[in-house]
Amino acid sequence: MKRRRFVKTVSQATAGLVAARAPMFIKGSPSEKVVVCVMGLNGRGTEHAKRFAKTPNAEIASVSDVDSTVLAKAAATVSQAQAKTVKSLGDFRRGLADKSIDALVIATPDHWHAPATILALAAGKHVYLEKPCSQNPREGELLVDAQRKAKRVVQMGTQRRSSPRAIEAVQAIRDGIIGRPYFARAWYANSRKSIGRGKAAPVPANLDYELWQGPARRAPYRDNIIHYNWHWFRRWGTGEINNNGTHEIDVARWALGVDYPVRVTSAGGRYHFDDDWEFTDTQEAAFEFDGGRAIAWQGRSCNPYPIEGRGRGTIVHGTTGTMVVDQDGYTVYDLEKKVVKQNVIQPSNDPLAPSGDDQLTALHIANFVEGVRTGAPVTQPIDEGAKTNLLCHLGNIAQWTGRALSVDPTNGHILGDEEAMRFWQREYAPGWAPVV
Repeated sequence: MKRRRFVKTVSQATAGLVAARAPMFIKGSPSEKVVVCVMGLNGRGTEHAKRFAKTPNAEIASVSDVDSTVLAKAAATVSQAQAKTVKSLGDFRRGLADKSIDALVIATPDHWHAPATILALAAGKHVYLEKPCSQNPREGELLVDAQRKAKRVVQMGTQRRSSPRAIEAVQAIRDGIIGRPYFARAWYANSRKSIGRGKAAPVPANLDYELWQGPARRAPYRDNIIHYNWHWFRRWGTGEINNNGTHEIDVARWALGVDYPVRVTSAGGRYHFDDDWEFTDTQEAAFEFDGGRAIAWQGRSCNPYPIEGRGRGTIVHGTTGTMVVDQDGYTVYDLEKKVVKQNVIQPSNDPLAPSGDDQLTALHIANFVEGVRTGAPVTQPIDEGAKTNLLCHLGNIAQWTGRALSVDPTNGHILGDEEAMRFWQREYAPGWAPVV
């Protein structure tokens, strides 16, 4: 079915549903299950589907992927995780037309995140959206507008917002445990290999490459893009700062209590390998805020040397001490480097695993389910998530332009730099530009 006709059909099928639900988050009785469709299954999406299937008051109705091999494997795996067999959908829009489905879970490549969310909201669905929430700054603004218009729950997948230890850590900072917090450093270090030089190749028979591209400008299929290396191409991905930096930078922003910066700089490059990778593999981005506060991001995709003994984390400095925070908890030091407080659990999984299922994911999904069922606040609503991803996008833009960006602290827009603002949004495939 042609895309425009399909969207029209979805809109007609769900018009009554949108009207019926618009005033409220609450679907019905708090005893009812939240029924979901999961979009994007190669890795993280399958783990999400299994976790939703295990979450009280949630159920997987369908799973969707453009790769028929991935789809069949995931459908079988998820069906074993719950009593009900799931439907397999080659096109997620069939899930949007299904009135029994309450929410769409999105774990696709980044170029699909905002357009799929906006289509889902227009169809009356709630959305659990993996980070980053957007492929560019403008999409973050559109997502916030779309959520407010639809009055649905949109939770971004920065799961440390649902961590009891992270919540406790930020509250301790608010209570003055390190004095006045003024500087945070976030980092991620891994040992990614070269993606080589891709070659033109026939599209695999199991892959709907046209739908995989979806909103993105069309490009010939090459053999080093799908299923993971799209992260490192600007047409589809957003680089390491958005891929993993979103988690660490979000903790830094949360801990310092800041929103939009006043100045952003970046230094780095693709240093480790000479290949098709289009983003930095090494980056130092800095974000300065009003009130004498700043965040620094260090991304090292191809050199795993740890900081504070960790491959990833956030360190927050204050006038009377320092706190180190990661997915396992936090440690507080005074100015004499003495430990004054600690709340850390034994690691249960590899913190660098791209598709790992962990307890924080379980807590974040459970928080989303309760938000849909009862209208309770979610821990990472899209208006907060979009602020964090904007920092990451500004870090990329500062890198691409090679200069400091002056930023409006009221909305995050770049001031006095038309060239930099050209990166604010992207060009879409004809007919695919998201509309709110």
